[in-house]
Amino acid sequence: MNGFTVEYLKHNFSSLSLEQKIEIKNAGRPTPEINLTQTTKGKSRDFIRKFKMEIYEKNNWICGCSTTNRLFCFSCLLFGHGVAEPAWTKNGIADLGHLAQKIKKHENTQVHINAQLEMQLLGKVDIRQQLDSAYRRSIQQQNEQVRKNRGLINFTAELDIALKDHFEKSTVFKGVSKIIQNELLDCMLQVAQENIRKEILEAEFVAVMADETTDVANCYQMTTVFRYILPDGRPVERFWNFVTPPDHDAVSLSECVRTNLIQVLDKPEKLIAQSYDGASVMSGRRGGVQALIQRDYIYAYFIHCYAHQLNLILLQATSQNQEVRVFFSNLSDISTFFSHSPQRVAVLDDIVGARVPRSSVTRWNFKSRSINTVYEYRELLIECMEKIEATSKQTVTINQATGIGRMLQDSKFVFWLTVFHRILPHADILYNQLQKTVTDPVQIQTAIKCFENCIQKERDCLETIETEISEDTTTTQTKKRRANEDQHICRAVAAKEVCDTIITHVTDRFSFTKHLNAAILLSSDKFPQFEKHFPLQYLETVVEAYSFLDKVRLQTELELIYRRPDFRNMTGAISLLQFFIENNLQSIFSATFTLLQIIVTIPMTTAESERCFSTLKRIKTFLRSSMNEERLSALAMLSIEKKCIAGIPNFNELIIDKFSANKIRRMDFTFKHCTH
Repeated sequence: MNGFTVEYLKHNFSSLSLEQKIEIKNAGRPTPEINLTQTTKGKSRDFIRKFKMEIYEKNNWICGCSTTNRLFCFSCLLFGHGVAEPAWTKNGIADLGHLAQKIKKHENTQVHINAQLEMQLLGKVDIRQQLDSAYRRSIQQQNEQVRKNRGLINFTAELDIALKDHFEKSTVFKGVSKIIQNELLDCMLQVAQENIRKEILEAEFVAVMADETTDVANCYQMTTVFRYILPDGRPVERFWNFVTPPDHDAVSLSECVRTNLIQVLDKPEKLIAQSYDGASVMSGRRGGVQALIQRDYIYAYFIHCYAHQLNLILLQATSQNQEVRVFFSNLSDISTFFSHSPQRVAVLDDIVGARVPRSSVTRWNFKSRSINTVYEYRELLIECMEKIEATSKQTVTINQATGIGRMLQDSKFVFWLTVFHRILPHADILYNQLQKTVTDPVQIQTAIKCFENCIQKERDCLETIETEISEDTTTTQTKKRRANEDQHICRAVAAKEVCDTIITHVTDRFSFTKHLNAAILLSSDKFPQFEKHFPLQYLETVVEAYSFLDKVRLQTELELIYRRPDFRNMTGAISLLQFFIENNLQSIFSATFTLLQIIVTIPMTTAESERCFSTLKRIKTFLRSSMNEERLSALAMLSIEKKCIAGIPNFNELIIDKFSANKIRRMDFTFKHCTH
C-alpha cells in the first residue's frame, strides 16, 4: 500500500505539480483492508457479505479508504472529479450486494473511460504528437537503425561455418547433392512455417488470400498468404506455400485452403476474411470456394483484396468459352512476335507508329492496352505482316507473319476483339474508382451499379457487331453465308454469356461491404461530424457482421474518441492501433481495440500506404524468374519472406537440428549421449 490516501487525493490532486501527479500514478492506487460487512435479509435466512481483497485484483481501477470503509474509482478520483458519479468519487461504494452491477455500469461510462485514458497518458508525449504521421515515421526510422538486419543468409551452402567446412571437405556428406539440398530446403520451409504459425497463434484475427498463379514454365499453382497483426501492431502478409490442387473445381480448391487453415488456426472464429482471385470457382457466392470455407469459418467474409485487379473478371470469362480462350492466346502471339526481334519492331514503327504492349506470362497482366492497340491499328498491322512476309528471309518469321495476318482478318478474332474493346474500358473505369481509397460502401455500390448498366448496354448492342463484321467480310456463296449466319448467332449468344458472367462476378465480389462501415467509424476526417450525429446505422451494421463486438461498450468508446479533439490527428487505423498498444490502452478501449484489429487485418483498400504492401505482388515477381521446381514453396519462402526469416533467432541451428533428426545420418550433427 502507498502513502496516498483517498481523502488526500480527493482534496489535493488537482493542485499538485506534474511531477507529483506522476509520482502518485507510479505509486499506484491505495488498496487497504476495509472493514466492510453487509447483511441482507432473505426469505429463509440472512446473507452476510464481507469485503475481500480479491475485489482489488479483479478490478485494477478500484481503490479503498480505510477511514470511511468505502470503495472508490481511482482514475475518476484523479481525473473525473466533478463530472463522474459522486458514488465513485465523493461518497464511495458500500453496497456489496449490488457491487458487480455497479462496477459493470461504471466501467462502460464515457467519464470513466476518459479518466482512465488521462491517467494512462499522464507524463507521456501528447496524443496529437503520438498520432502524428511525421512523428511516428521518425520513431520507425530510429527503430530501424537500432534493429539492423543480420545480412542475407546463404541458405543452401552457409548454414554455419562448421557445416560449410563439412560440405567442402567431407567425403561422406556432399552439400551439392540434389537430395541433400532438397532436404535442407524442406527443413528451412518447416522452420519458417513454424515461426509463422507461432505468430498467427498470438494474433487475434487472420485473413487468408489464395490465388491461382503460374510460373515462367506456365505450371499451375495455388498460393496461400496469411495476413495478421504482430504484437507491436504492424500488419504483415506471410507467404505460406504453393500447392497443386488435384482438380480445378471448388471442392478441390477449398480443401487445399482448408488444409492450410487447419495447420495455423487454433479456433475458427479467428478467420475474419477470405480473398480469392482467378477462376469463377474461387469466388462464386453460392458454390465457390468462399461459400464452402464459410461453412466452417462463420466470420470469414469474402473481401475484395486491394491487390486484386479487375482483369480477374475478364479471365474468368475466358474460362467459360473456348473461343475466348483461343482469342486471348492469339492476342498474346502478336505481342510475342514483336518482342524478340528488332527488325520486326522496325517495320512496326515504320508502318504502324505504335508498339503493341508486351504480354506477361503471369496472370496479373492487364490486357486492355493490348486489345485497344490491336483494335485501333488492325488494318495497319495486317499491312505490317504483309511487308514482313514479303521482305523476311527466315522461314519461321514468314510463317508466323502469315498466320498472324490471317488471324487479324478472321471474323471470329475480329468479333471478340471488338467485344472486349467495348467492355474493357468500363472495367478500367471501375478499377480506378475502387483504387481511390474510398471506403464508403454507398459510393462503391453506386459504382458497381453504373458498371452493370454499362455492360448491359454493351450486351444489348452485340448484334450490331455481327452486322459490322458481316459487311466487312461479305461472301457470295449461299451455303457459306448461311453457315456464317449460324456461327454469328452462336457467337452472339456466347458473347452475351460473357457479359452475364462479368456482371455476376462483379456483383459477387462486392456483395459484402460491411467491413467498409467499420473503417468509416474510425475515419478521423469524419470525427467532427460524428460528434454531432453519432453514426448509429454504421455501428449496427458492423455489430451485425461481427456479433462478438460489445455494441454498448463500443458506442461509448467511439463517442469519447469523437469528442476529444486530440484524436483527430490520427492518420489511420494502424497509427491508432499502435498508439493503444504503446500506451497500454487495450483494456481501456477494449471494444475499439478489437474493431481496429478487424479493420487492419482485412486486406481492403484505404488511404494508409502502410497497409498495402502486397505479398501477392512479390510472389508474382518471384514466379517470373522461377521454373517449376520440386521445392518451389521452400525457394519462394526464402525469397519472399527473407526479412521474416532474418528475424528468427538461431535459424541456422534450428535447421541443423531438423536436418539431423530427419533420418539416421552417417555424420554426427548433434551430441549423442552414451548409456552404460
